[in-house]
Amino acid sequence: MSKLAMTDKAAEKILEFVAKDSKKLQEPGLRVRLTGGGCSGYMYQYSLDDGPAEGDEVIEHNGARLFVDKKSLFFLANSVVDYAESLMNSGFRVQNPNAKGACGCGESVSF
Repeated sequence: MSKLAMTDKAAEKILEFVAKDSKKLQEPGLRVRLTGGGCSGYMYQYSLDDGPAEGDEVIEHNGARLFVDKKSLFFLANSVVDYAESLMNSGFRVQNPNAKGACGCGESVSF
């Protein structure tokens, strides 16, 4: 199974967010996971985390780290985490070739 990847922009933003919380986090990174919910069945969730949990995959790029649990990684194989900025909405996005459908907001997907 191919791993999840991240763009340079996503790595830059992770490091920026981590720098704001650097005194609180010893092994900082961005946790990416899929949970049940949303209008299409699954939702992406992103949170700063202090190190990987047992069994997590750790993906590193340009000094930034992603933490992904095995179940989420199954659905995120061959995906790319990016960070998009626009006037209406800014945030992390997943370009996921495994998704069969998505809702209008782009945060909820089906497989």
